[in-house]
Amino acid sequence: MKQLALFTLDEEKPVKTDEWGTFKDSLRAPIHNWFTYPAGFSYKAVEASLNTHSITTGQIVYDPFMGTGTTNLTAKRLGINSYGVEAHPFVYRIARTKLNWDIKEDRVVTAVAYIESWVRDQRKNLNGDLRNHLRQEFPELILKCYEDRTLFDLLLIREAITNGNFPADMRDFLFVGLTSLLRQVSTAATGWPYIAPKKQKTTSLEKDALFEFSRLIFRMMQDILITRFEAHPDYPNTFHAIYNGDSRNTEGLVPSGRVDHVFTSPPYLNNFDYADRTRLELYFFGEARSWGDITQNIRTKLITSATTQITRDSPRYQLSDNLHKACPEVYDFLSESVTQLSKLRLTKGGKKSYNLLVSGYFNDMFLILADVYRVLKSEATAVFVLGDSAPYGVHIPTDELIGKIGIAVGFSEYHLDILRERGGKWKDNPQRHDVKLRESIVTLRKS
Repeated sequence: MKQLALFTLDEEKPVKTDEWGTFKDSLRAPIHNWFTYPAGFSYKAVEASLNTHSITTGQIVYDPFMGTGTTNLTAKRLGINSYGVEAHPFVYRIARTKLNWDIKEDRVVTAVAYIESWVRDQRKNLNGDLRNHLRQEFPELILKCYEDRTLFDLLLIREAITNGNFPADMRDFLFVGLTSLLRQVSTAATGWPYIAPKKQKTTSLEKDALFEFSRLIFRMMQDILITRFEAHPDYPNTFHAIYNGDSRNTEGLVPSGRVDHVFTSPPYLNNFDYADRTRLELYFFGEARSWGDITQNIRTKLITSATTQITRDSPRYQLSDNLHKACPEVYDFLSESVTQLSKLRLTKGGKKSYNLLVSGYFNDMFLILADVYRVLKSEATAVFVLGDSAPYGVHIPTDELIGKIGIAVGFSEYHLDILRERGGKWKDNPQRHDVKLRESIVTLRKS
């Protein structure tokens, strides 16, 4: 497996790249670790790419799959401007909050004192059965994930944030703190990506939610102070225009020919339901109460990456004529793979619509690559961190196909670098395929 001899901006020595597509580095980094999004990637990969492509202060980087803001946050720390687009509204709010470093320490102290006082007062006002009160507020999934007293305190903290006369940026800051706390104080196994209410954590002792919330908020404030101190001196003069929108068409959001570099990691073609992975948070905050709510409010807005998004009679999930006209080689390959998958699915227990998933994914990526080409300056590069897949054992070399589609929409060249091999843990599982997979960097250049 090839190791790239790239360098970070922080330390002039070769770095390992096999964890660039994971969130492990960011879990240990201030602000980045406020929300452990399972689709995240390493901020060190962003640093290395900006360095490799000579992106400096005053220039602009763009991430069409912004997620919780790893690319944009890294750019801000380095004094570089950024654009970002994220379709998931809940995740977008996390990114927006992480990019706001103007929170004042004295305001945080005042806010926490108010919330602590409000929660303690409201605890005294509970009348009737606590379990029944919680059942009126939350779906069953939430009730199964917490001790009643812990969940009641979380509810009171939520209400204090809502009812407090806080400015919008402080409300967002407190909201992210409470969001970060939810999985920490649950007694159920709520580690990413799945929620397992029937499985208790190995350390399932009940925690004081109010104490943990206050401690977490003060740590977040400390993260901001540290980051401001370590950031490039020009960071206050940078702009970061981020949007809760659709990266398939960003006209009116991201100007044409203005971006110096794109760094992003699109959803992998691995049937990962990004909307469902925030179900605990959405249910807790009342932004959804059912599978249907999540579908209507979020799944329909995301690019195709999971069979749970698919409506079988929708033309969105048939290979598009535009892809055929622009890149017949890719179209023909995908058409053959889709035909094979449509037959295979009928022989499988789950009968998952991988054929439509593959079609919808590449239809969407075709539009996104064309839009990325539009926003880039001449001689600029776009870097995609992504993985290939093998649904029902049919190999889809996503990295190569993305490179070829890039050429079809106007890029002059593409280059692949392999980060790591994937899927080895499934080699002895007869229910899984035996195709060796990989995670790669695809670099596209606009002449």
